[in-house]
Amino acid sequence: MTLTYQPHAFARTDRSRLGVWWWTTDRLLLTAVAVLIALGVTLSFGSSPAAAARIGLHDPFHFAIRQCVYGVAGAAILLAVSMCSPKGVRRLSFFIYVVAIVIMMALPVLGHSAKGATRWLQLGGFSLQPSEFMKPALIVLAAWMFSEGQKGEGVPGVFIAFCLWALSVGLLLAEPDVGQTVLITVAFGAAFFMAGVPFAWIVGLGGAAVVGMTAIYFTFGHVAARVHKFLSPDTADTHQIDRAAEAIAAGGFLGRGPGEGVMKRHVPDLHTDFIYSAAAEEYGLVFSLLLISLFAFVVVRGLYRAMKLTDPFEQVASAGLFVLVGQQAFINVAVNLNMIPTKGMTLPFISYGGSSMLAMGLTLGLALALTSRRPGAYSQGDGYAPAGAGLT
Repeated sequence: MTLTYQPHAFARTDRSRLGVWWWTTDRLLLTAVAVLIALGVTLSFGSSPAAAARIGLHDPFHFAIRQCVYGVAGAAILLAVSMCSPKGVRRLSFFIYVVAIVIMMALPVLGHSAKGATRWLQLGGFSLQPSEFMKPALIVLAAWMFSEGQKGEGVPGVFIAFCLWALSVGLLLAEPDVGQTVLITVAFGAAFFMAGVPFAWIVGLGGAAVVGMTAIYFTFGHVAARVHKFLSPDTADTHQIDRAAEAIAAGGFLGRGPGEGVMKRHVPDLHTDFIYSAAAEEYGLVFSLLLISLFAFVVVRGLYRAMKLTDPFEQVASAGLFVLVGQQAFINVAVNLNMIPTKGMTLPFISYGGSSMLAMGLTLGLALALTSRRPGAYSQGDGYAPAGAGLT
C-alpha cells in the first residue's frame, strides 16, 4: 500500500473560497472574537441558575443552553458574513437596514412591551430586537454615502446619510431607547469624522449633540430619573448598581471561584446588563482586566487594519463598526463600575441575549470582510491612505 501526502486543507495554494478566506481574514481578530464568544457561553453557566430561580424556571441552565445556541448561531453568522466582498457588504447592509426599519415601524402595533419600552418582536420563544441589527447596517450605509459624496459626481451622500441616521434615531426614540440612540449617534459621528470632514462641521455637530441630549433629558422622564439617581444616589433607589459594586469588590484579585458568586442572587439583570459584575465576583480583578484587554485588542487592531485600507468606503465603514463594538463594551463596563448612569446596554458576546449575540456576529463579520487582505486593499508600508480630501 502506498501512502500519498494530502496537502493541508488551508494550504496557501488552496484557492477554494474557504481557503482564500482563511488566508485573507485577520486570524488574530477572529481568534479574539472566538474567545469572547466562548467566555460568554462559559459565564452563562455561572449566572443561569440564579437568573432561572428568580423567575421560577425549573431548568437551572435554561439561559446557559440558550446562550450556547446563540453563540453557535452568532459564530456562523460571523463566518458567513466575513466571506462577503465589499460590494456584498453594501448589499447585505442595505437589505438588513430596510428590513430592520420596517420591523421597527411595526413595533407600536406588533411589538412586545417590557420595562416601559416596545423594542422587541416576539417570534415564538425568541424576542427579536431589530435595532440591534439596524446599527451595523446604518454605519456601513453611512460610510458608503460619505464615500460617494467625496467623488464629486453629484450624489448628495452626506444628505442621504443624515436622513438614514435621522430616521433611525426617530424610531429609536419612539420605542423609547435612548441608550441605543446615543450609541449609534456617536458611532455615526465617528464615521463622519473619519470620512474627512472640515473641523468646523465637527464643532457644529458637537454643539447639536449637546442640544439634543438636553432635549432628551427634559423630554424623557426615565432619562432624567437615571441622571438624578447617578448624581444623587442617596435620594434614590440604587439597589441594583449597589449590589453590582459589592459583587465587584467581593471578587478581589482572583475571585470567589466559578459558580461561587453570592451577589448575583440579588441583581435582577445579572445575566444581561450586569454580567461583568457577576464575572468579577467569581473570577476577580485579573479576569476583569483580561476581559477589558480583549475588547481593547479587538478595537485597536481593527482600527489599525482599517486605517491602512486605501478605499474610503472600506476604511470608514470598518473603523465605524469597530468603534461601535468598542463603545458598547465601554458603556456596559462603565455602568457596572458606576461611572455613568445606567443605560441597559449589553456587553458584546458576553451578556445573555439572542439579538445581541447575532447582531454582534453580524457587526464583526462585516468588519472582518472589509479588512480582509485583498489585492490593492492596503497601502504599502506602515502608513495608510487618507480617506479623501474632505466632504463638500
